[in-house]
Amino acid sequence: MPKRAIVTDKAAPAGGPYSHAVVAGDTIYLAGAVPALPDGSWVKGSFAEQAHAAFRNLAAVAEAAGASLDQAVRVGVYLRDFGDFAEFNEIYAQYIKGDNLPVRTTLPVPLEGFDIEIDAILYVG
Repeated sequence: MPKRAIVTDKAAPAGGPYSHAVVAGDTIYLAGAVPALPDGSWVKGSFAEQAHAAFRNLAAVAEAAGASLDQAVRVGVYLRDFGDFAEFNEIYAQYIKGDNLPVRTTLPVPLEGFDIEIDAILYVG
């Protein structure tokens, strides 16, 4: 099965030598989305502002791949401060909705310069 790389100018640029997403068969793997703008500048506001920015990037990449976050089967969340967990859950529910929710892992990690990163796997079969 061939794979196809996805890169879009509608999301923050990749921070290294990787694609925004890879489509492999009926599955789309979305790289970690961070709180930055498509021009590469960082969103330096509150945790909520950063979380919304990261979700906007993730959604833009999903759309560039011909999908949406509604098709997520797995979401990975990385928080600099696990004290933001409850607030994150409220924001998460604005982007990931429905009765058939994906699995999710949320971990505290030592992020430098931003508070959140989110990745996902989408199934489009």
